[in-house]
Amino acid sequence: MHRVVVLALEGVYPFELGIPKRIFGAADGRYDVLTCTVDGRPVRSDADFDIAVRHGPEVLGTADTVVIPPFDMALANGELSDPLSGALALVRPGTRIVSICTGAFVLAAAGLLDGRPATTHWALADRFRRLFPRVALDPDVLFIDDGDVLTSAGAASGVDVCLHVVRSDHGSEVANWVARVCVVPPWRDGGQAQYIEQPVPEPSGAGTAATRQWALERLHSPLALADLAAHARMSMRTFARRFRDEVGVSPGRWLIQQRVSKARHLLESSDLGIDQVAEQVGFATATSLRQHMHAAIGVSPLAYRRTFRATR
Repeated sequence: MHRVVVLALEGVYPFELGIPKRIFGAADGRYDVLTCTVDGRPVRSDADFDIAVRHGPEVLGTADTVVIPPFDMALANGELSDPLSGALALVRPGTRIVSICTGAFVLAAAGLLDGRPATTHWALADRFRRLFPRVALDPDVLFIDDGDVLTSAGAASGVDVCLHVVRSDHGSEVANWVARVCVVPPWRDGGQAQYIEQPVPEPSGAGTAATRQWALERLHSPLALADLAAHARMSMRTFARRFRDEVGVSPGRWLIQQRVSKARHLLESSDLGIDQVAEQVGFATATSLRQHMHAAIGVSPLAYRRTFRATR
């Protein structure tokens, strides 16, 4: 059984602290999730209560994956405290490490992100760059998978990165099941832009949700902006603006994301050829599927199938 150890620091955010147990714990016994602090004692949260844990730092030495949730006091001087440094020293080489939001400050202070791509909450990007100039920070994405180190942005992106880990470990069918149990979206592309200072659209009965559902049922067909706008009974300009306000990306970008997501599922769960997969998800050719998959996740359809068939 794969052991996940969650390290709760002073001022931990309770919501994000609970994400690893909620996601990994829903994977039908595939993960053992433990929570610890640097000294085994309770820690205060950023809410009006303290959090008691059952484990001290020694369990970090037994972890296959370590998760560091965010806390309300990101390291002011870019250095680790002695107790935290000592706790991290117990993590075995090769252990996968995941940060959520300000947890990336801990990884950077430990030197684990030097020369590597990483992300954190967009509002902290300038501070992060000042403290850790050797990190290739990208504050515009939801999460970054750099192999043995994964970093994610704020709040809900912790769900995204944990689901991504489940998908990487056990395939999309298990990840989709976990998402269904937890009632969360099964997939948001890690490269999707963070929602940075976007105004909330005015309430309206004429949203794009119904059209998005309609499109998801017709991914195998050509879908132009004019088709989507006609279904929503809007002008193309109005539809495109309202769609971006609600979803955060353009209709075209969203369609590509959904087609790639469906293609990944088919590659994992069916024996369809690449040409057939491309046809079923609405890409004109297998070459188009290869280009879009490589742009989205950096691998070809065949390489993706080999990886996840081996995992399963």
